[in-house]
Amino acid sequence: MSMEKKRPQLSLDELHQLKWLLGGALALLSSWSVLYLDVDAWSLMLAATVLVPVMLARPDWAARWPAWAHWLAFPAIVFFFAGDLYTKGEVLPALIRLDLLLLLYRGTSLRQRRDDLQLILLGLFLIIVAGVLTVSLVFAAQILAFTACALVLLLVITLVDAKGTGVVAASAVPAWTRVRWWRLFGRLRAVTDWRVVALGGGLFAGVVGLSALLFIVMPRFELANSLFLDRLITRRMHTGFSDTIHFGDVTDIQQDNSVALRVEAAGRGQLPANPYWRMVVLDEYRDGEFRVSNALRGVGLNYTNESFARGGEGGGADVWTLYLEPGVSRYLPLTGGFGLLRLGAPADFRFNHATRVVALRNDPAMMVAYRVTGMQASNALPAPAREERTGMLKLAVSDRDRMALKKFADEIAGGAQLGTAEFGRRATAWLAQRHGYSLQMQLPPGVGDPLVRWMDSRAPGHCELFAGALALLARAEGHPARVVAGFEGGDWNAFENYLMVRNSDAHAWCEVYDEAAGAWLRVDPTPGAAADAGAANPAMATVGVFTMDRSWSARFDSLRMLWYRHIVNFDQRSQRETLQAVKSTTQEIGQWLRIMAGRMAAMVRGWLRTPWDMRRLTEIFAMAAAAVALVIAGWRARWRLRRRPGRKGRIDPVRREAGRWLARLRGREESPEFPAGLERLRYGARETWPEPEAVFRQARRLARRRIS
Repeated sequence: MSMEKKRPQLSLDELHQLKWLLGGALALLSSWSVLYLDVDAWSLMLAATVLVPVMLARPDWAARWPAWAHWLAFPAIVFFFAGDLYTKGEVLPALIRLDLLLLLYRGTSLRQRRDDLQLILLGLFLIIVAGVLTVSLVFAAQILAFTACALVLLLVITLVDAKGTGVVAASAVPAWTRVRWWRLFGRLRAVTDWRVVALGGGLFAGVVGLSALLFIVMPRFELANSLFLDRLITRRMHTGFSDTIHFGDVTDIQQDNSVALRVEAAGRGQLPANPYWRMVVLDEYRDGEFRVSNALRGVGLNYTNESFARGGEGGGADVWTLYLEPGVSRYLPLTGGFGLLRLGAPADFRFNHATRVVALRNDPAMMVAYRVTGMQASNALPAPAREERTGMLKLAVSDRDRMALKKFADEIAGGAQLGTAEFGRRATAWLAQRHGYSLQMQLPPGVGDPLVRWMDSRAPGHCELFAGALALLARAEGHPARVVAGFEGGDWNAFENYLMVRNSDAHAWCEVYDEAAGAWLRVDPTPGAAADAGAANPAMATVGVFTMDRSWSARFDSLRMLWYRHIVNFDQRSQRETLQAVKSTTQEIGQWLRIMAGRMAAMVRGWLRTPWDMRRLTEIFAMAAAAVALVIAGWRARWRLRRRPGRKGRIDPVRREAGRWLARLRGREESPEFPAGLERLRYGARETWPEPEAVFRQARRLARRRIS
């Protein structure tokens, strides 16, 4: 028998219980990946979040599934997937919902070995899809937890196979399902070798660190574009920033306070005092809605798999970095003209040189990062030399409504021939006198154009109604006009110094063409707007005045911004800078170590060159003797501490003596004369001990006989 006591091990039932617990945790971690996907699968995720913990607590309930339920589960899931794919027509969302259904089934029913492996693969599919389509910092921690849980589950599956069969009987309730979890946790604590846990954790941390280093060093490519996953999933747009805007589309987004755009500049001095982020320009009005006309849509240049576009503006050397969240729009927010726009990864997009609008071909399924050099921000946007503006004079309303609009325009002008800027100021004041601002409103009932009916009433309105009304009034007066939708303003993050533009900052305004200036003037008729209609704004030189956000939400958002800056948007230039910084730091540390080593060597050489006399030798021997005495005293103190009575872990003298006899008599365990109580003295409880002296006398006789 071995002279060392074996560590207790988990029984087969306890291994089954641990495997059940790890499988449920794995199902929960993978199902929560839906939080990072804009997929209609919330009901399935909530069902998994509720049912899987219930079955974890009571695995005996999962063992009582009737046999017919298992027979019908797979056909029902296949039928659900086929119907989902047929009705929705979206491949990837249907696959995600199918995966969640399978996870829910596997997580709430008893599993054999192949079922546990299927559970790992199903969870890995969701983790991979979420990893491609999201850049969340929280997801990085989630994927680490999933990986660790999957590795431990594979280890437990191997131990179950080594101890016994992993097959679960379908007709009977296994004994291991009657589990007391606190008792299992106590057993885990008793059998765990923390040295092995520390070694495994260190190896896992080393692999994670090496992966992070490779992630920093290796060049980047757009994984989502490579796997075409962004084209298989349809993002639900949170805003009305599309080619067509109905009244109320932009207002809906104002109920959402999440961050839609992050703007990184060299400082607040680069930003205008009240920036307007232009996204979509709508020039055609018909049937109570504004849209992008075919004529305006055809003006521009298509870029295929390109990463930059030249705007042609003079601009300056200032560089802005913008991060647009997914689910906002395919239109990239800009303050106006620009010199150069560079995307973080090649994509298909279109640049409309007439409106200075950049639109991606597809709605982005993940964050879009782009840098803009020489971006301009003023109330006046220069118009192209050859621009068709006839369509921006059309009213597309009935004769009755056209007469009403002309009447309103004459009332605003007062019979005078006003310039564009002056008419914009008077029209803004006229609308403010007749209508208040409100997000909650209803269009007045009646016949005719709804926007004309609203102007003829005293009902309050939101920004879309004010902007649309001003556009129609300007056209009735003979000024080409169009509606622009985007964002206005933003809050300054005090932790990482960048501008946060929230979805609640969604806004609509108007641009009216000024013949004398040859430019489109921004006119914001919404009551309370900060912009003065038609006034010049040397934006780039103006020090921005923003609300300093120091809330906890801003603190958490700053972590997301750090993730975007240094991980997601980590280009080759940033890589070179980081590697150069690491190299410089390493060289500085090496130089410091060389200097310190040189100083120590000089001290040793100086000490050795000092004359050796009797006094110096006496001091050396005294210090050596003191060091030896300290070592001996420390060793004796440690030995006494270990032998202190009542100290936990102290080796009993009887057990130690029994251990010596067991080592001496090794190989004689099968002898009929072997002392029966020797192993009991070494490993058994004290109350079960035989008389120690009698056992040791028998051991001595056996040893003498062996020698003779």
